[in-house]
Amino acid sequence: MGVKVLIAEDDEDIRSVLKRYLETEGYECDEAESLFDLKKKLSEGTYNVLLLDLMFPDGVAMDEIPEMKVSHPEMAIIIISARDRDMDRIFGIELGADDYVTKPFNPREVLARVKAVLRRMGKEQKVLRFGRLEIFPEDYIVRYDGKNIEMTAKEFELLKLLATTPNKVFSREEILNRVWGDDYVSDRVVDVHISAIRSKIGKGWIKTVRGLGYKFSTRGDEGDRA
Repeated sequence: MGVKVLIAEDDEDIRSVLKRYLETEGYECDEAESLFDLKKKLSEGTYNVLLLDLMFPDGVAMDEIPEMKVSHPEMAIIIISARDRDMDRIFGIELGADDYVTKPFNPREVLARVKAVLRRMGKEQKVLRFGRLEIFPEDYIVRYDGKNIEMTAKEFELLKLLATTPNKVFSREEILNRVWGDDYVSDRVVDVHISAIRSKIGKGWIKTVRGLGYKFSTRGDEGDRA
């Protein structure tokens, strides 16, 4: 499963900006626009990170933090608030928040804070990123220009194998052993799958090395996309 982030913020524009930045990094996002909505979402789902505004039209979230930490001990809480006094920061951390960001903020800073708490928790999403191409090894997801690319399991495993070690030449035999294992298939199946992958993400990413096999190029963006 991927990393799930709950954005609890009553300002729709702020929620939208944060969601866009987080989803670009491959995180799954959910939203809560009120304290009631926040409690409902937490009761129904499990999240790795909570981005928490403190002031909602229907209440103040600060006092809810200790209970949230008890109910969701593995969820990191990052406060995002217009309260910028040192005492507010200290109080928030003492209540159990993992980090504190003041408004106005740079979305990239929030993204960096999210990545930092995930690293501390050992749950950072691993992403193979090459320009416009993104590969999420644990989730079997491939994105190009921010859009998901549908692939079969074997296509994904083959692409992941090559992309994990860019510029290393893999023979057809090695690819068959690593991707298909003990399944008896012709080495022609490798060529068919390579062709299918190229048709989906572009021809420049996987290079043919004549007489040897295939390798992944980190400069695939320079090739023409099919």
